Order: sequence, then structure tokens, then C-alpha cells
Amino acid sequence: MKNGLALAAVALLWASAAMAHPGAHVHPHDGAHWLAIVSALGLIAVTGGLAFVKTRSRK
Repeated sequence: MKNGLALAAVALLWASAAMAHPGAHVHPHDGAHWLAIVSALGLIAVTGGLAFVKTRSRK
């Protein structure tokens, strides 16, 4: 539970920078939406690899 609360706090702080548009923010501009797609695909690949290794090590 402590990790969940810490993750929520970090996400809230990270998102607050995105809400304040002038200055530093984390959302892509000017057709850079491919960054979000590549990030999501990378996350899916890493998660799939970890799940594969975990299931293979059970045998």
C-alpha cells in the first residue's frame, strides 16, 4: 500500500507540471504523438518479456 500511495503522489506531482502550460510540461507538441505510441509499445514489450521470463522460470 505504501508503494501505491508513493506512486500516486509522484504521478500527481508529475502531472501538475503538465497542467501548468507555460514552462516545463510532459505532453508532446507539434506532431510528436509518435513518442507516446513508442513509449507505450516499449512498455508493453518490457512487460511481456518480464511475464514470459516469470512463466518460463516456474517450470
